Amino acid sequence: MKVLIVGSGGREHAIAASVAKSPKVDKIYCAPGNAGIGQIAECVPIGAMEFAQIVSFAKKEQIDLTIVGPDDPLAGGLVDELEAAGLRAFGPRKNAAILEASKAFSKDLMKKYHIPTAAYENFDDPEAALAYLEHTRMPVVLKADGLALGKGVLICRTPEEAREGVRTIMQDKKFGSAGNRMVIEEFMTGREVSVLSFVDGRTIRIMSSAQDHKRAQDGDQGLNTGGMGTFSPSPFYTEEVDAFCRKYIYQATVDAMAAEGRPFQGVIFFGLMLTSEGPRVLEYNARFGDPEAQVVLPRMKNDIIEVIEACIDGTLDQVDLQFEDNAAVCVVLASDGYPGSYEKGYPISGLENFADRDGYYCFHAGTKQTPEGIVTNGGRVLGVTAKGPDLKTARANAYRATEWITFANKYMRSDIGKAIDEA
Repeated sequence: MKVLIVGSGGREHAIAASVAKSPKVDKIYCAPGNAGIGQIAECVPIGAMEFAQIVSFAKKEQIDLTIVGPDDPLAGGLVDELEAAGLRAFGPRKNAAILEASKAFSKDLMKKYHIPTAAYENFDDPEAALAYLEHTRMPVVLKADGLALGKGVLICRTPEEAREGVRTIMQDKKFGSAGNRMVIEEFMTGREVSVLSFVDGRTIRIMSSAQDHKRAQDGDQGLNTGGMGTFSPSPFYTEEVDAFCRKYIYQATVDAMAAEGRPFQGVIFFGLMLTSEGPRVLEYNARFGDPEAQVVLPRMKNDIIEVIEACIDGTLDQVDLQFEDNAAVCVVLASDGYPGSYEKGYPISGLENFADRDGYYCFHAGTKQTPEGIVTNGGRVLGVTAKGPDLKTARANAYRATEWITFANKYMRSDIGKAIDEA
């Protein structure tokens, strides 16, 4: 079969690597892809939001399955467009992708269906938000309602910071139209855990847990990024936590979306906070996490195409989803200055060190193929992933592998997975 993957980041490279292992697949295309994806797929110069061109290409090339990776095309309705053209696509339709596209929607959904989450209020008017803050206990969390590349969340520890946050989101529109509405949420404390799942509209199958590192600098300091590294599984995701979430969160979310006439088919990413009162939902994403996909997918035993087709066909209840009994750690190599200003176009050397090394992966996020070779082309450049029999070994392997890669302006955190030592 022919498969088209939409997107250009590390997540899409991880998906492509999994798809390439399937004996069902003869040819992989990626729109627009990157230099790493180009080594296992044919990259086509079509942007992820160029829906008409994507549909036209898929029809012309008789694509059997399109996998939509990023949040924007899902929220924009790319799956709907593909299906309307008679094409098979993996990912939620627009009316289900709202689970991520609107934080106000997802919070209201959780309240209505009694899914554990933080107390909150939604606001359309900045003055009303400021008035509400006058009587709110600090710290609080301010969230731009719409998609903001994982950066539209502000933790405010003082009333002054909270007022400034309202101005930043709703008045200065730092996150664009995503800040037309805003959620003010109670601040929760505890361990954060990410859990990905496959969903076919009724049935949910849980993938292995993971834990992301969002801040740019060591010790969880600095600005929020799209993710500086991750590890899987999380030692804090215990059997007791799993049992609670399966009973009160996972299936409840799938059932709630179906009851709302928005059946969800695709991947639901559950961002959880393990509080002293029990697990709570921090956020939902409507797709594979990035970089969570880079540590979860390499550990999955199943043929990803078989699982995806079961999600589309509503037969996920027949799938026994299995993962290797090991661990994986991903360290992101970024351009110094990310997520602020940074330079790109620097040659990357050492990529050949990953060839034919079992258990080691170099997922490209912001790279570009030039006549002179592969160069940096983004804030997050590469995701260096390594497996091991346990998390500490996987972490040591991953950091050892980061030394195989060199490029000017290379930056990474040195403490990805350090929480493992505290488990």
